[in-house]
Amino acid sequence: MASGGGWRGYAVCAGVVVVVLATTGVWNPFPKLWSWLDRSEPIAPGAAQWQARLGGTPRSITIADDAVVVEYRTSIEAYGVGAGVRLWKSDADWSAVAGTGANTVVVTGRLLTKGYQVLDPRTGAVRRADSAATAVWTYTNAILDLHCADAGCELTAWDPRGNAPLWRVPSPSLGFVLDGDNPDLPGTRPLTGGQIDDRIAGPTLMPALLGLPDDDHVRIVDTAAGKLVQTVAQGTEHRVAVAGGRVLTVTGQARDGTCYYHVAATAPPSTDPVWQRDVNLRTADDGAGCRQDRDPVGGDDVVLGVDPVGQQVLIAAHDGRELWHGEPGERVLAVDDRYAVVRDADGQTARGRSFARGGSGWRRPIGPGTQAALTPYAAVLVEPKAARITAVSPGTGAVLAQVQTGAKPYATGPGGLVLVSGRELAYVPFTVDRAG
Repeated sequence: MASGGGWRGYAVCAGVVVVVLATTGVWNPFPKLWSWLDRSEPIAPGAAQWQARLGGTPRSITIADDAVVVEYRTSIEAYGVGAGVRLWKSDADWSAVAGTGANTVVVTGRLLTKGYQVLDPRTGAVRRADSAATAVWTYTNAILDLHCADAGCELTAWDPRGNAPLWRVPSPSLGFVLDGDNPDLPGTRPLTGGQIDDRIAGPTLMPALLGLPDDDHVRIVDTAAGKLVQTVAQGTEHRVAVAGGRVLTVTGQARDGTCYYHVAATAPPSTDPVWQRDVNLRTADDGAGCRQDRDPVGGDDVVLGVDPVGQQVLIAAHDGRELWHGEPGERVLAVDDRYAVVRDADGQTARGRSFARGGSGWRRPIGPGTQAALTPYAAVLVEPKAARITAVSPGTGAVLAQVQTGAKPYATGPGGLVLVSGRELAYVPFTVDRAG
């Protein structure tokens, strides 16, 4: 017992000596010790081109031309795609990417503060600034901003790198304030999974029609003509979604202990249906009195529904054509305007389907619980139980990258995939030419 107490005394004395030496600057082992304890482990071993330690937990990540833009709670920073060198950092509460290729820009702003800045993704230099907009939407071919004052609101479209408006659309004051970057508009929502970031596909093309919510109405804007073309009413039994250049009015009625749904599509300013059918676009839960509280899943021109016997169906929003009708047990894992990834009824196979070619394009085995996302550059499959991520060509199924990792896919670009685990970010390049 005495011997044990002696060793404890020596240990305490040694600790005191180390602390004194460190505080007086004579010798400080703590930084090296902390560096050893906090060293980074590869999150994409054998596949990553580079890996970087982030300054915090990212809110979003987007590939902007040859930069990887990381959004935190109160700041934005960019890394070079080639080597992962940090290019710039800026204080901001939100960011979004607009444009494509060399026309790409980064839009940043502050919460509860009007205005925004348009930055160069390589240098962070300010290209254009606005001091009055309350909300901004970013697309591959445009930036939209909304200004509201006592006299009303005005929606303005800009080329991503332009300095002169493309058009302006006045509108009466909206019923509530839209602010920040890309606030929700009546449309469709992406289909991914909890292991994949919802914004992995990056910005999309500005749709032909946009809906601005205004209490119990939706104001429809024609983005090609730059004018307000219609105002549509919606209530508890009706939900308005804008997709494929059409206004979809989904009606849900409770009868016989279940919900019955009907969808009618119109082409503003006309109110005559272009197409209509009985289909559940999953805008409500049957047990919630058929109250519709969410947008349908899909791309801009493709929506996912369920037929009266519970089988999934994909519908072209602009003309109502049935693009795919599932067999019992088949489920859509991901969908956009060009392709769908479908899980077979056995749960062991995923199939890629091309809407242009009208049939299945590729097949590959998958593990239980597989999730998927479709982006312009790759179909991303995440197998949580196997800790594996695979990126394939959405058209041919050719493997672009495959990584054994438990990281989460956050972004894709023409040349690669961004993965995040904790505060570690890795860039995984695609290894074959992207086809389809």
